[in-house]
Amino acid sequence: MDGEKHGEGSVMAGATSLHFGGDHSSRFESKAATREAPLVKWTILVITLSFFVIFLLMPLLAVFVEAFRKGWQTYLTALVDPDALSAIKLTLIAAAISVPLNLVFGVAAAWAIAKFEFRGKQFLITLIDLPFSVSPVVAGLVFVLIFGAQGWFGTLLADSSIRIIFAVPGIVLATVFVTFPFVARELIPLMQAQGKEEEEAAVVLGAKGWQVFWYVTLPNIKWGLMYGVILTNARAMGEFGAVSVVSGHIRGQTNTLPLHVEILYNEYQFSAAFAVASLLALLALVTLVIKNWVERRAAQSYKDAQEIAS
Repeated sequence: MDGEKHGEGSVMAGATSLHFGGDHSSRFESKAATREAPLVKWTILVITLSFFVIFLLMPLLAVFVEAFRKGWQTYLTALVDPDALSAIKLTLIAAAISVPLNLVFGVAAAWAIAKFEFRGKQFLITLIDLPFSVSPVVAGLVFVLIFGAQGWFGTLLADSSIRIIFAVPGIVLATVFVTFPFVARELIPLMQAQGKEEEEAAVVLGAKGWQVFWYVTLPNIKWGLMYGVILTNARAMGEFGAVSVVSGHIRGQTNTLPLHVEILYNEYQFSAAFAVASLLALLALVTLVIKNWVERRAAQSYKDAQEIAS
């Protein structure tokens, strides 16, 4: 029974981390003491929907309208352009490297913070939030200061014929920096809410370190982990500021999709710019669909745990 209760608590923590609160809103509406007046409710709904339509839906629709304004042929031509294909490839490379690195870092950081007590713990949490408080442009400038031709390690790198700034390694570094909080920030509250009891019980029963992780910890954090990976991937593919500083804007070599869109727009190639931008918009929509699926699965797991416990 204790194991069932703790399993329910683990799933509930995961659902909470993914912003599920059960049927609280329906219970709020069902009670006369907490029910809002119809005028207040509809005013709030109108304001919310107005902001959604004006600031989210209309710009999204505008991207696709402008992308297809000159027809499918122009749209496809913009996407198969060698510079566009190079930008897509570089964007995928940066995401393919940064997402696994941040997954490993996020799990390790969350495990250390949630399971152990040590000096500097709060300072580590603060450092994890650093990319949220520092402008991406400033982050890019920091990498230029460290690895640029006139930077701290510029001479050493030049003597070794190693290029970081205005090359793919610099883009990957900038992408890793701006995306590394997402997985950790999803897992830290989730693992703190779960506690250490299940891992301790597994160790007492003879499980080794990796066995504890694969068979106890990972099943409890899988939905939060997937949620963090989704957010990390979306940010990695859409990052502009930090990547813009370290890339050098070299066509066909160091331009990611957002940078390629900027160049096309500045050259008044509006149809091509919106065509490439539509790929990023599609990525956002796919991310939302996957995010919604993960949240639904987490909520369903929570309901299943409740039924088993009852």
